Amino acid sequence: MAFSELFLQELAERNDIVDVVSGYVQLTKRSGSNLFGLCPFHSEKTPSFSVAPDKQIYHCFGCGKGGSVIGFIMEIENLSFPDAVAFLARRAGMAIPEQEDDPNARKRERMLALNREAARFFYDQLKSPEGGRAQEYLTRRQLSGRTAKNFGLGFAPDTWTSLTDAMKARGYTEQELFDAGLVRHGKKGGVYDTFRDRLMFPVIDVRGNVIGFSGRILGDGEPKYMNTPETLVFSKSHNLFGLNLAKKSKMGFIILVEGNVDVASLHQAGFDCAVASLGTSLTPEQARLLSRYTNEIVIAYDGDNAGQKAAQRAIGLLEKLDMRVRVLRMEGAKDPDEYIKTYGADAFRNLLEGSENHIEYRLQSVQRKYDLSAPEQKVAYVKEAAGVIAQLPGSVEREVYAMRVAELAGIQNAAVADEIARQRKQKLRTARKELAREQLRPVRQREKQSGVRYDNPHSAAAEEGVIRLLYLDSALFSGLEPPKEEQFSSPELRHIYSVLLSHARERRPVSLAALGETLSSQELQLLTRIIQQDDLSDRREQALRDYIHILNTDSLTGGDTDLRAYADKLKERKGYGGTTK
Repeated sequence: MAFSELFLQELAERNDIVDVVSGYVQLTKRSGSNLFGLCPFHSEKTPSFSVAPDKQIYHCFGCGKGGSVIGFIMEIENLSFPDAVAFLARRAGMAIPEQEDDPNARKRERMLALNREAARFFYDQLKSPEGGRAQEYLTRRQLSGRTAKNFGLGFAPDTWTSLTDAMKARGYTEQELFDAGLVRHGKKGGVYDTFRDRLMFPVIDVRGNVIGFSGRILGDGEPKYMNTPETLVFSKSHNLFGLNLAKKSKMGFIILVEGNVDVASLHQAGFDCAVASLGTSLTPEQARLLSRYTNEIVIAYDGDNAGQKAAQRAIGLLEKLDMRVRVLRMEGAKDPDEYIKTYGADAFRNLLEGSENHIEYRLQSVQRKYDLSAPEQKVAYVKEAAGVIAQLPGSVEREVYAMRVAELAGIQNAAVADEIARQRKQKLRTARKELAREQLRPVRQREKQSGVRYDNPHSAAAEEGVIRLLYLDSALFSGLEPPKEEQFSSPELRHIYSVLLSHARERRPVSLAALGETLSSQELQLLTRIIQQDDLSDRREQALRDYIHILNTDSLTGGDTDLRAYADKLKERKGYGGTTK
């Protein structure tokens, strides 16, 4: 193990899970001793994300994710186990022990150092005679030398191996360059530079690391932007260009644009809160990342059809995170960069102040689709607009926008209100059904959710029971013959049981944080779900005997006994609800 169990336990104790999670999730609803909030790992409107302070674990009843404080940081920050440990150690002011047998830690360290060296290489090339074309491009786009320096802009020469040769001279191998996405393999062997004849934008994460690159073509051709592929340190869907700078802004909101040049242009004009989603539509992970730094987003996408579709998608993602969303309409310019160059920074500031909220934007988008002078199109317009309004939570909001739609359509307010009420009733009915399915999800769905399938669900229920009691109170096993590992029908449960049993026999304390390197992410989530169930605190001894009896019976009969009848009998006993399937 790279870290001692003692260190990991101390790390978890000094990073209370409620304090850590509260930095990302608003925990308000209580259920017993647990705290609840909206899950940061999937979109939902009804809180199903639970944090148990007494057990120092989190678990989402919606998507199934769960684990210790280390697991939470791994998920939310997209970090490896060692990097999550380092993150929490810095937070708690703890020294990190030497890691002798963690190959990925060294590999990540080398990759980040390589990216940093590559960024310096590109930056130097921009200022060299070979970077003349890129300098001309920046001049044409009216981006200053100061802006280029602030963003670390660079130039990838129009050659096959300039970067490769420079990095090999610094001691990096071709394999390391390939793993970082900086070179590609040639058909006849060897490697060649991934980025050639492009203006280079280093992608810097919120911790200040150069994790990848986005290269813009200087002339005509495709792709317009080329990004680093997925690597050990870079995931396009989990990062935003410019967020490392925008997170320091005092403007109180973040402007979301499509292109990297738009970000640089806005920052140069004084709008230091702009970010871009690396050439793709906004992803759920990027939306959640934004929600950590602001509760208000201004969408300033291009005005073409693709930009409007992307804006609608972004609105849906951000709205689910309870963020205030406004949308800019830029008349006379296709994007923020062109608008500022044409009309100036003050005009853009006025545009920001008068930007529409997302409801007005969506309603106007609907209106432009229909000819309201045609009766059949007027009906279609009212129905689609009513669908937008029906999603609004406030009755006053619904009434105000209903009146506006009625006025535009030239019909009575009551007609629009009735249509909104009908659609809202239908939406609420659908939402209730979805909630009921969520709460009554059958075992096979839970298995699909966790990625673990039980060939013998009834035996697995007993196996889960044994694991739960072994984790919560290993002293119960004193004087009893614990089940043998081979009696476990599920490989995942068998491995979890083996690890916990080893701790119990050696009288070592156990915690999810300390198990993070022994169990897989899937096994940790499974264990979290198991220990979240009713712990039968007043009947643990009898429950354990019953569980062991099921496993012994199953092993003697080869699984042919009627375990369903036995499981149903257990379920009828008071207090055993939720322990059988």
